Amino acid sequence: MRRADRLFEIIQLLRRHKLLRAQDLAEKLEVSDRTIYRDIRDLMATGVPIEGEAGVGYVLRKGYDLPPLMFRADEVEALTLGARIIESWADPELAEAAASALSKIEAVIPDSLRRRMTDMTLIAPEAHWSEPITIDAAEVRRAVRNRVKLRIDYRDADNKQSERVVRPLAIAFFGPVWLMVTWCELRRDFRNFRLDRIAAMTSMDETFRDEPGRSLRDYLAATKPDGRGGC
Repeated sequence: MRRADRLFEIIQLLRRHKLLRAQDLAEKLEVSDRTIYRDIRDLMATGVPIEGEAGVGYVLRKGYDLPPLMFRADEVEALTLGARIIESWADPELAEAAASALSKIEAVIPDSLRRRMTDMTLIAPEAHWSEPITIDAAEVRRAVRNRVKLRIDYRDADNKQSERVVRPLAIAFFGPVWLMVTWCELRRDFRNFRLDRIAAMTSMDETFRDEPGRSLRDYLAATKPDGRGGC
């Protein structure tokens, strides 16, 4: 690992832990304690607000922000591939946001990393099959984010139609299907609904808040999405 990468990793580790000893950092980064002491000293000399001392441990003062684009090559690859998958599979609004994020990253990273972005051998093809979604998926995302109830007309796998009022909790992707994880007020239970099977949808003038037994945390604790859609 290059020294610049190691210094970055030290800051990241300190951000995630309340207190780390030099020995802990040395073990995680596979270097000597002496190397960590030198790196900590150099970081402090450049103004990184690390507090502590040898034998006790080190902490990073809250509120410290890293320079925003100290990415490793594999991190750039991960971000680029993830954004390209979003561009290929998500709704137009989210795809545009992914493209915008990539252009901002590309504009400020070093030339060597910029070439890695453009020459990537990890590909997310644009041409693929997926079930057509007729509702506005961006509206679903906004409803999840703002905790707005939705009224949906839904057709199940047997083409049976029903109208539901749901609390949208999350959106999950099980390629090539997008699911909306909800608390269904008709069934009084959690239900998954495939976006491609929602014939119509309306955002209601009613918001919701987390309640015991009805939150996303409760859903995740009770079950795992299986990709089979709603009911």
